[in-house]
Amino acid sequence: MMKIRFMSLASGSSGNCYYLGTDSYGILVDAGIGIRTIKKRLKEVGIPMEHIVAVFITHDHADHIKSVGVLGENLFLPIFATSLTHVGINKSYCMTQKLGISAKRLEKYQPLKIRDFTIESFEVPHDGTDNVGYCIEADGKTFCFITDLGQITPTVEKYILKANYLVIEANYDAEMLKMGPYPPYLKDRIASCTGHMCNADTAEFLATHWQPHLHYIWLCHLSKDNNHPDLAYKTVEYRLKDAGIIVGKDVELCALKRSIPSELYTFE
Repeated sequence: MMKIRFMSLASGSSGNCYYLGTDSYGILVDAGIGIRTIKKRLKEVGIPMEHIVAVFITHDHADHIKSVGVLGENLFLPIFATSLTHVGINKSYCMTQKLGISAKRLEKYQPLKIRDFTIESFEVPHDGTDNVGYCIEADGKTFCFITDLGQITPTVEKYILKANYLVIEANYDAEMLKMGPYPPYLKDRIASCTGHMCNADTAEFLATHWQPHLHYIWLCHLSKDNNHPDLAYKTVEYRLKDAGIIVGKDVELCALKRSIPSELYTFE
């Protein structure tokens, strides 16, 4: 059996980057933190940068693409995104180094093979350019990455229901957002159908759609100002319990930290 390893290097509105790999190679999903931080956090768990063979981008917001120029044009890694997302990436203010030959076009719903990984992108509702989530299968294990979305559509639901390991957004607590310091237009954007998912909505979906083959849930992209890891965790844990799903017995649950890397998980 092949060992599959997962790690969150950072997860939040100031930067997102996830690693998925084997003992000998891996990929990044998003690269919204500095290249030095990426290298340092991988090195700390014994993963050399040379093990990275590709980068997959969900959308063109700065907190997901900060290092793609360096990764693509300096380290010669293929940067996979949809055609429209690539246009948005090269227009972004944070792209001091534009992508050239490293830019690789991705077609939604068309599986792509990278060594042992089969990677399929699918549309998610968010206000970036042509946003996608990723369903990644390797050695009979299915990982699903859904980092930014305003609502769970039937398409998104279809891919979540395939997952054994799910990275899904729980961005804000509705009451914290309502009472917080953000201007009304920003509150409206966050709470819209093309904004972000709140803790309660994520919890409700998970409680009503949990499958026995879903082994692990990581709550991602938590807001600094409108959420807290313990609050996100408890909101989901309590709703799952109400549905008869016990965290630690039926499924594992973790709220990822914004600027602190997770442990390196290994699944056999």
